[in-house]
Amino acid sequence: MAVAQKQVNKWFTLCILILGGGTIFKLSSLKDAFYVPMQKYFHLSHTQIGLALSVYAIIQMFGYVVSIYITDRFSKRKLIPIGLIGVGATGIYLSTFPSYYGILASWGVMALFTEITFWPVLIKTVKLLGDSDEQGRMFGFLEAGRGVVDTIVAFSALGIFIWLGSESLGFRAAILFFALITIIVGIISYFFIEDDIIETFDKGGEEISKNKVALKGAIQAIKTPILWFSSFTIFCVYTVYAGLTYFIPFLEEIYGMPVALLGAYGIINQYGLKMIGGPIGGFLVDKKFKSATKYLRFTFLLSIIAMIIFIMLPHDKMNIYIGIIATLGFGSIVFTQRAVFFAPLDEIDIPKEISGAAVSVACLIGYAPSIFAFAMYGNILDHNPGITGYRYVFLIMIAFAAIGFIISNYSVKILKKKKQTNRYLEDN
Repeated sequence: MAVAQKQVNKWFTLCILILGGGTIFKLSSLKDAFYVPMQKYFHLSHTQIGLALSVYAIIQMFGYVVSIYITDRFSKRKLIPIGLIGVGATGIYLSTFPSYYGILASWGVMALFTEITFWPVLIKTVKLLGDSDEQGRMFGFLEAGRGVVDTIVAFSALGIFIWLGSESLGFRAAILFFALITIIVGIISYFFIEDDIIETFDKGGEEISKNKVALKGAIQAIKTPILWFSSFTIFCVYTVYAGLTYFIPFLEEIYGMPVALLGAYGIINQYGLKMIGGPIGGFLVDKKFKSATKYLRFTFLLSIIAMIIFIMLPHDKMNIYIGIIATLGFGSIVFTQRAVFFAPLDEIDIPKEISGAAVSVACLIGYAPSIFAFAMYGNILDHNPGITGYRYVFLIMIAFAAIGFIISNYSVKILKKKKQTNRYLEDN
């Protein structure tokens, strides 16, 4: 009975985390469904949108240094609701259509609440929910569940936008919708997520400092070499993932896709694919490859081949639906990677007591491309009009997939050698 109750609690907690993870990014990722309305009503260029995302990323990176310390220091029951409610409040301000500097400040504040207070804590919690043979599925279900929530919430906002005339009023209402639903989920999280049990006494019964424990865990995580390889694998996946955003203006400029259809495509591209990529990636990791690192190596190679073929297609002569299918097909590969790119943290045997610090290190390195990738891609498009700029973007995506393949291949060899060494020590 106790085992059954534990399973129920595990999956219920995962559902609450999925709700949070599926709503908190809607405002900071406003570009996914409303890229063109952002340009029109916020009066932004490609580069300015990229710079707003870079501000977000810079705060994010500095914040991850702090989160290495705080994720094992404070309870998830406090941090997760604070993150959600803080982002929602920022969204209410964003709905006033502030100046460009106000927009930059909004993305910076959202980074504080989303990437520092919320995300590392969520990843740590999911990692600890599942056993070693469940990591692929747990993260896969997280990504798939977020995809379901993402899609429902984003399509609801898009429906509001269209219902109110696809103009500034509809855009404002969509932002407010995102803000309010994020706040509501934050309140729900506070009442249904359990407190962490943070040890305050050592084995000898002596009281220990929470600050000292957190700092010790942070140092131990930083000194783990294989953690850095896993983190740079995430780095490469994320740089390729960032390029998926530019399939949206690509289809508008090269294929002439209407704005309303672009919004629907953006939702499917960024959220709907999670529903496919999450469970497929998780299942293949746990059942077929038996290793998240091996799976990432395979999909890096697959994405290189797919993008080379995509670049060579005659886009100026192709039907728009072929372009949609081709871009979504490539995105599906990347989303299977995103679903499981934190799963290797279990392969490298990170101790439970420093899980939060390890996740923060992985986030610090893995999400670093958000500092430069969006601004870089946007700047390339602004200075290279037409298909030429997009080809440059796609070539950069291929380059980072190739780097990811090299890193993940080396990581597989390290893990194999580590297992052989452990087996030898057990036998002797």
